[in-house]
Amino acid sequence: MKARSGVDAERERGVEREVGVRRLQLPAPDRVLSSRTGYTRETWLAVAGHLLDSLVPWFTASGAQVRLPGRGSWSGADCDGLEGFARSFLLASFRIAATGGDERLVERYSRGLVAGAAGDWPRLTPCSQQTVEAAAIAVGLHESRAWLWDKLDGAEQTHVVDWLSGFVGSRTWDNNWRLFQVVGEQFLASVGAPFKQDDIDAGLDRIEDWYVGDGWYSDGPGQNFDHYIGWAMHLYPGLWTRMAGPSADGRLAVYKERLRRFLEDAVHLTGSDGAPIHFGRSLCYRMAAAAPYWMGALLDATPLTPGQTRRLCSGTLRHFVDHGVPDERGLLTLGWHHQFLPTTQPYSGPASPYWASKGFLGLLLPADHEVWTAREAALPLDEADQVRAMPAPGFVVQATKHDGIVRLLNHGSDHNAEGDAHYNRLAYSSRTGPEHTGEQLDNHVTFAGATGHRGGIERIDEGHSRWQAGDVRIEVATVVHGRIEVRCVLVDGPEGLVRHGGYAVAGQDLPDASSDAHWAQASTADRLTTATIALHGYHRAAVRRGLDSNAFGPHSATPYLEAQHDGKDPRVLVSAVVLSGDTVWPRQLAESVDVTVDGRNVTVRFADGTRADVQLGEEVGDGGGTAPDAGAPA
Repeated sequence: MKARSGVDAERERGVEREVGVRRLQLPAPDRVLSSRTGYTRETWLAVAGHLLDSLVPWFTASGAQVRLPGRGSWSGADCDGLEGFARSFLLASFRIAATGGDERLVERYSRGLVAGAAGDWPRLTPCSQQTVEAAAIAVGLHESRAWLWDKLDGAEQTHVVDWLSGFVGSRTWDNNWRLFQVVGEQFLASVGAPFKQDDIDAGLDRIEDWYVGDGWYSDGPGQNFDHYIGWAMHLYPGLWTRMAGPSADGRLAVYKERLRRFLEDAVHLTGSDGAPIHFGRSLCYRMAAAAPYWMGALLDATPLTPGQTRRLCSGTLRHFVDHGVPDERGLLTLGWHHQFLPTTQPYSGPASPYWASKGFLGLLLPADHEVWTAREAALPLDEADQVRAMPAPGFVVQATKHDGIVRLLNHGSDHNAEGDAHYNRLAYSSRTGPEHTGEQLDNHVTFAGATGHRGGIERIDEGHSRWQAGDVRIEVATVVHGRIEVRCVLVDGPEGLVRHGGYAVAGQDLPDASSDAHWAQASTADRLTTATIALHGYHRAAVRRGLDSNAFGPHSATPYLEAQHDGKDPRVLVSAVVLSGDTVWPRQLAESVDVTVDGRNVTVRFADGTRADVQLGEEVGDGGGTAPDAGAPA
């Protein structure tokens, strides 16, 4: 390994380099071609160029590492520096291909590539973070091959092959990481280097074990459903088919069919403002959420029109740009709209957010492709409210046109992580994030004295699940009607206090809050309002305030309800939960919902005459729940 450069030494001492303000300069919006976002292919190229140029001060002297300021990952500084190079190289490769060869980027990354492979990068070892970054380099080399790889001399190519050969016969973690080995060894195969076809086949065969239907995979064994399904489980098989060529034909048809079906659901997971649902791990990857939609266009495997694809993807890019991403240095930080470390994981380092590069996959589509030339077209939420059950992952999506908010009601994904706020909540949305406190009050049912939180979700029906928290069993069934979600809860356990929270809202200013005995609500300066209303069984309502505990702003508020359980018979509790972009009148809303409880049977009637019947306490698979959307008028 070569000696540390001056930049490396500064990083190790914790000294941040002085970098001037780098303002993002965008082309003028095109409201004819892109009536909803104003963004075009030139906008995407400009953002990609800005992100890449802003990294230049952070390259090491050899060019092999990009050592960014910020909290390091558990993999160490050398691997973090590799990560900065590899993930930004993926973005550079897309831009190189899109422009027919950007000489500045080719020179910058070919120099670093050779220096890294020759000794500046840690070697690939089983289950190491280096394998993740090596996959990015393999994909980048493939997509920019004519301009970069083919221009390296024989000795330089040998260095790169030797480094990537650490994939061959190695071992990775048993989740989406299996696909890193697949694309790594497929690149080796494409350049005539030694590889093992058995490694490639084993990785592709393994994800078949995790396919659960309707286009959905689990990210490894268990109920692991989140953004990784789009930006990993569908992305890498698609990239592999591009690398493998005709030899992929046997699997390509299957991958295309599954991706098309997945996108029928996934189109409902983004708000009208382009915001992805704030749910699951690695949220600092941000724009990577656009990757599966671009892949659908690349493989001609999408139910969306070209104008819908660009409207959705450009909406996501614009959402983050409008909220200050990248920052004033031109860097992507560990957070969502701004740096917020609680929303990251220990494996996240200062360059981890550059997996956002996956979201720029559309640059591989030529300038004359219809996805760039067609006018933006409306998405389903642009035209009407949406309620969609997704049985494979156990989700129900509730979205409202008037405010563009998407709410994900989670009755199926737990990621084997009982205490993780990114998975154990009953609901998530495109405008809110969970509170990062030990209390875990928001969008949760908790029991005072219980030894655990929501995990090991058992599905009963669509929008209906239960879990065990210590010696307490909690069951929740959801009924959706417009912007209202009615939650029917069954608590079975010893005597104790039950708390049930609604959505937490957050902003730069302290949210307004109010409550009485039967309802509580809070609203931000931009009128995002959350309310929780007692309909049966609760005796108290209040608002819990938070400070620096939410990714959406330093000041947060969560409305919640309380009920005392006597520990005798199982207790039925019913509430209405609302998240809205406009005013909520809790008293009037409570009067618009009529609830009748007969034992463990709940009947919910709405003011327009629609009715839903919920049976609590049924066994899994008995069909005791109700359809998530309220039924026909009674």
